[in-house]
Amino acid sequence: MAIQLDFELHGAASELCHRHAWPDRGNHAGNHLCVYGKLLCRRPRGHNTGRYARGGWVDEPHTAKGYQSDFDLLVIVNHQKLTDRVEFWATAEDRLNRELAITKALRTPVNFIVHTLQEVNAGLSEGRYFFIDIARDGIALYQSDATDLPEPQPKTPNQALAMAREYFDEWLPSAAEFFDNFEFNLRQGRRSNAAFQLHQATERYLHCVLLVCSFYTPHVHNLGFLRTQAERIDPRLIEVWPRETKADRSRFEKLKEAYVKARYSRHYRITENELVWLARRVETLGHVVQVVCEEHIAALERSAAA
Repeated sequence: MAIQLDFELHGAASELCHRHAWPDRGNHAGNHLCVYGKLLCRRPRGHNTGRYARGGWVDEPHTAKGYQSDFDLLVIVNHQKLTDRVEFWATAEDRLNRELAITKALRTPVNFIVHTLQEVNAGLSEGRYFFIDIARDGIALYQSDATDLPEPQPKTPNQALAMAREYFDEWLPSAAEFFDNFEFNLRQGRRSNAAFQLHQATERYLHCVLLVCSFYTPHVHNLGFLRTQAERIDPRLIEVWPRETKADRSRFEKLKEAYVKARYSRHYRITENELVWLARRVETLGHVVQVVCEEHIAALERSAAA
């Protein structure tokens, strides 16, 4: 499977690099494209901060929980323009989704993140756990440049504590403000606007737990992608979203679609009952995120005081 995924992504990237020969240090963009793959499993409660679980792979799509771990790839490119997900990676993303949902060639969900080498190096030098995990445990599926990633520079306990507090103080209240906006718009009967505000509250709660606990969050608005990343932080986050029935999954899909369709499509439809159900889940998400983040910060406080 790794070879197939590598072929799909690198094939798409190679096509782009042939069409766009942007110079960088005297070389073309395609000469330094790397694809690092890493199997990132959710971390069980109690694991060390900043480390994704090892040996915790979950494949239960047909059980009551319906939860399934996914496969993540980090694509490293040497030009900022190549990180444009819509312009350059939409075809690869569509292909992977089609192979999973339609042709069934893939059994495991696949996500990928695109960063420049400079961004990865900065993440390592800033002690961001996500990039440290990749550098330590990632499996290189394809490398056009054999140069190793630099040694990570983990944060000191005091630095980690300060950054976690800063993220928590910024993102948790921001999510709560959007939830307030949701409630106001729902009372006014503006369901599409309410759906968008609820999407933003959900997105910010997920960004909050990712930033506080890993110092990294992908720059995407896809709630499904953010949810899978966040659920690796703590299994309690998995329990927030029921997956047992088609109706459960359909309501979450409507929330995902609200970022674009609730604002721009006159065909977007969502009922008040669906919004009320989703709102209860988002309230629960906020409570769980707060608990997980506060526990994580408390652990950092103990580490800094030691």
